[in-house]
Amino acid sequence: MKNLLLATVMSVALPFASAQAAEKAAATLIGIDGSEIGKAHLKQGPHGVLIHVKVSGLTPGKHGLHLHSHGVCEGHEGFKTAKGHVGKVEGAHGLMNPKGPEPGDLPNIYVGADGTGEMEAFTSLVTLKGNENNLLDADGSTFIIHEKPDDHITQPIGGAGARVACGIIK
Repeated sequence: MKNLLLATVMSVALPFASAQAAEKAAATLIGIDGSEIGKAHLKQGPHGVLIHVKVSGLTPGKHGLHLHSHGVCEGHEGFKTAKGHVGKVEGAHGLMNPKGPEPGDLPNIYVGADGTGEMEAFTSLVTLKGNENNLLDADGSTFIIHEKPDDHITQPIGGAGARVACGIIK
């Protein structure tokens, strides 16, 4: 059984047990046209990674949000060079999948009527450095935002549709 704690929360500060400086990373999110649409911040905790994403200029509603396995964002080809999810397991996509989730699965991000969205989530399935699902490995990792919500079970991407934004994690 996988050890997973993943929750979407707004405006809650989570304390970390370690007094040492936590490993941090960030990503600038861009749209298909290359314009900046938001930022993501990641902080390594003792048992996983805290993720905060804030965007603007997207279509109102829910959008699938995933961690992808390659640190490349090329909008002219639909961000497909970011490849598949971090830790992809065939048939295991989705937070509600009995065979899943994959390490790259995250909750949807909700975008309001004004085009802005924000979410915070915690996952114990990835790290910033150190294990097989580390986001800062040699080929890097990205955030991908999709045009539709992820239903958290349909294969391979929860019915989330095209990739509309990308951010390289550094």
